[in-house]
Amino acid sequence: MADPYSTLGIGRTASEAEVKSAYRKLAKELHPDRNRDNPKASERFSAVSQAYDLLSDKTKRAQFDRGEIDGDGNPAMPFGGGFGGRPGGQQGGYSPRDFAGFGGGEEADLSGLFEGLFGRGQRGGRAAPPPPPRKGTNVPFTLQVPFADAATLAKQRISLDGAKTIDLTLPEGVETGTQMRLKGKGKPGLAGPGDAIVTVEVLPHPFFVRDGDNIRVDLPINVLEALHGGKVRAPTVDGAVMLTIAAGSNSGKVLRLKGKGFTRKGGARGDQLVTLQIVLPDDKVDLAARLDGWEHTGNVRARYGV
Repeated sequence: MADPYSTLGIGRTASEAEVKSAYRKLAKELHPDRNRDNPKASERFSAVSQAYDLLSDKTKRAQFDRGEIDGDGNPAMPFGGGFGGRPGGQQGGYSPRDFAGFGGGEEADLSGLFEGLFGRGQRGGRAAPPPPPRKGTNVPFTLQVPFADAATLAKQRISLDGAKTIDLTLPEGVETGTQMRLKGKGKPGLAGPGDAIVTVEVLPHPFFVRDGDNIRVDLPINVLEALHGGKVRAPTVDGAVMLTIAAGSNSGKVLRLKGKGFTRKGGARGDQLVTLQIVLPDDKVDLAARLDGWEHTGNVRARYGV
C-alpha cells in the first residue's frame, strides 16, 4: 500500500489547497488520454486519484495520520500488518477470503486459527480479533464531457463495467480534474462494493474558450455591419441569440452576454464575452474601387506614439 503523501509528492503538513494543486498537476500529466502508449502512466493516474480521494477527505486523512487506516482506506492491521506477505506478493494481513478453504467457504469460523496464532491458550493471553472484512476496491473512471454540456450542467449518461446506464448530474463549478464519487459502483467485496471515482475531462470547443466562469468567443462581422450596426446572430452554449452591434464598431470591441457562461458554485452563471472581428469581403477589388478617392482622417495609431 502506497503512502498517499508520497504518491502526490507532498508533505504531511500540506494544506487542502496544496493537496488539490498537486493532484491536478499530476492528473493532467498522467491522464490516460495523453499516455495511450504508456500503461504505467495509467497505473500511476489511478494511484494518484486514490491518494487524492483519501487526503481530500478530512475524516479519512485524520484516520490515516493516526494510523487507523492504510493508504487504500482500509482498517490498519494489528501488530504491524500481517505475517510476512500475502500470496501473490501482496503486502499486509490475511482476510477471511484468504482462509476460505479452512472452513469450506468465505463464512468459515476462523476463531480456532486466530487463537493459535495469537496464543489464547497461553497463561494471561487473550485472542486478538480477526481483521474486519474489506470493502471492494474503488474503480477509476474518466468522463469526457462536451464543452457546452459542462457549461450548462447537462446530464451525462455513463455505463460502468458494462452495467446498466446511469444519468449523472454534473456538479456546479465543474472543470477538468473535478472528481465525483459513485457509492457502491466499484468492485465487490466482503464488506460491500467499493465506489467508482469519476474524473471529469472537459473537452475543448472549436471556437468557445473558457475564461474562469466566463466564455470567450471571436465573432466575425462584415464591413457594413461594423459601419451601420444592426442585429446579428451570435452562438452561445445555449444556442444562437440575436446580438446588437452598435454603428461604428471596431474590431476588438467586446460585448457581454449575461448569464451565458459556466455555472459556478451557488448556481449563478458567468457571462459570454464576444470580441468583434471585422472581416473584409472576398472581392477586395470591388471594395477598393468603391473606396477610391476616400481618405481616412486622423492617425489611428496615435495612442501608440507612432
